[in-house]
Amino acid sequence: MTRNVIFEPYGITIAVEDGENLLRAALDAGVHVNASCGGQGVCGKCRVILEFGELETDPGENISESDWNAGYRNACRSRVHSDVVVRIPPESLLDRRSILRRRPGIALRPSPIDFKAIKAAGLYSPAFEKRLVKLTPPTLTNNLCDMSRLEAGLARQHGLDAVTLDFYLTRALSRALRENNFEVTATLDFSRRRYHFPHVLNVEGGDTTQRHLAFAVDIGTTTVWVQLIDIAAGEVLGHAADYNGQLTYGDDVITRIIYSQKEQGLKRLQEAVVATINRLMHQLLHKHAIPADEISHITMAANTTMTHLFYGIDPGSIRLSPYVPTVCNVPLVRARDLGLDVPPHVFINCVTSVSSYVGGDIVAGVLASGIYKDPRLTLYIDLGTNGEIVIGNEQWLACAACSAGPAFEGGGIKHGMRATAGAIEEASVNPENYEPMIITIGMTKPKGLCGSGMINLMAALMESSLLEPNGRFRTDLNTPRLRMGEFGREYVVAYAADTQIGQDITFSEADVDNLVRAKAAMFAGYVTLLESVGIEFGDIDQVILAGGFGNFINIESAVTIGILPDLPRERFQFVGNGSLQGATLMALARELLDQERRVAGMMTNFDLSEVPSYMSHYVAALFLPHTKAEFFPTVTERLRMQKP
Repeated sequence: MTRNVIFEPYGITIAVEDGENLLRAALDAGVHVNASCGGQGVCGKCRVILEFGELETDPGENISESDWNAGYRNACRSRVHSDVVVRIPPESLLDRRSILRRRPGIALRPSPIDFKAIKAAGLYSPAFEKRLVKLTPPTLTNNLCDMSRLEAGLARQHGLDAVTLDFYLTRALSRALRENNFEVTATLDFSRRRYHFPHVLNVEGGDTTQRHLAFAVDIGTTTVWVQLIDIAAGEVLGHAADYNGQLTYGDDVITRIIYSQKEQGLKRLQEAVVATINRLMHQLLHKHAIPADEISHITMAANTTMTHLFYGIDPGSIRLSPYVPTVCNVPLVRARDLGLDVPPHVFINCVTSVSSYVGGDIVAGVLASGIYKDPRLTLYIDLGTNGEIVIGNEQWLACAACSAGPAFEGGGIKHGMRATAGAIEEASVNPENYEPMIITIGMTKPKGLCGSGMINLMAALMESSLLEPNGRFRTDLNTPRLRMGEFGREYVVAYAADTQIGQDITFSEADVDNLVRAKAAMFAGYVTLLESVGIEFGDIDQVILAGGFGNFINIESAVTIGILPDLPRERFQFVGNGSLQGATLMALARELLDQERRVAGMMTNFDLSEVPSYMSHYVAALFLPHTKAEFFPTVTERLRMQKP
């Protein structure tokens, strides 16, 4: 027997078998429901509101009586036993517009590529080129086969004495030669390191040298970016971004690795991210009225797990000791073989990974930032669920990854959410009456706290003396904003009447603990890595912040709570989406295809779990801003001056 499930506010209806899991029904309907734990029933984020019908709920439902009576259910623990109408609540709705949002003083991600500078430096030499070849038509006395004729023309007109030809072009070669009186454009791949000569991938009739484009792709755990590059004109035509379709299977890489081990799990994850990329590519091609045939190649960067999942490679060993990935340097593969909607001549160049938790996205960011050829000592930080750190200069590079957990993305926080419309991103607290001032993304009523908002709020609570260094709220203050809640004392950020979700938005001591653990993991990573290479914070000339979250973090707030080191603020800079920039640069300069492997080879990886001092540094960082005041001299002095 089939049942109809209607998902509001989208108005999407899907027919499912009686007893179908509601989260699975949402996935099949293409409706996003937060499922941070991959449907294991432990995160409580996949809440929906039952408006009509009957759902059978498994034991262990962790919803309060009042919320239950209001219709809230966890999708992963609910099975459909009638026609039902469920509503995705405001805190679970994805707002794709927020991905492309601007922050005052910081460029829209991704940061622009300076084509003029690249050309002036002599680096503009795309890995894939188009060459016009004018051939003499065959006669009875000059009857070379078409392929040999093309090879001879490339040698004579372009000095390419030796080339290899892709088999697929042979099927189109005869028609292409004859439709324009033996004038053709050959697409050549100069990137294949195993060859000492270029590889001919495609032949088109006539002169198409000015119709030569490429895609650069950044596959993030949360967000996928695609950039359309006009190689012939030397400019970026546009970019598009969307949430990674794998989010339904879990927020973090570990949850997705676990899911990939289930029957058909790896296939579903691979198809989900490919569908996201296809959608973004079609969006860009349609916007710029470009046929897919004009795409010559794709460059891609991603963390190690996302790389494995995109290619359909088993990532299971990544999370098991000794934490070895299946592959770090993925061989060239036809994009179409992976499900991408591009012509068969399009291949993918993927940025090399360093280890299981330092992936091609970080190598691409290091490549784009140029720190591998900079004499200055640089600390490169990509903040997120899996925080990556690189320290070094033109002579050496060291790297490490630390699992900060999902707190920066809102995971494990009662009213945490991603940085979408309605998320509180700016917060301050009046030290006289302890009342908050908040600003949300989109300037709408609040529905939760995103990562940057939590950092700003925690810093404000510290500076107003509401929050003690041990992460506990003071008990001697007379303010209705502080009260005892379900998870210890909590601060009321917004009352129910002022929110979109119809309930108070609070920040509890349990939330503080989760954020403190995340920041402690990051800071302990810096200290351990610097200690391992024998340098101190004062030796660092610059700090580069990368990634979506890092691009929107408030430096002063992050230093105040102890996420970032207390260094002169002018030493900090934002690089934007370094991963996408690196992938784009690889499409523009074939030399960088070799450089990225050299950069990956320069990066000595430190497994923090194997460094005995890491846990000691982590415990020391479970304090606001840190147990050692000497690490945070300016913050310590400012907080001392502000104490009543």
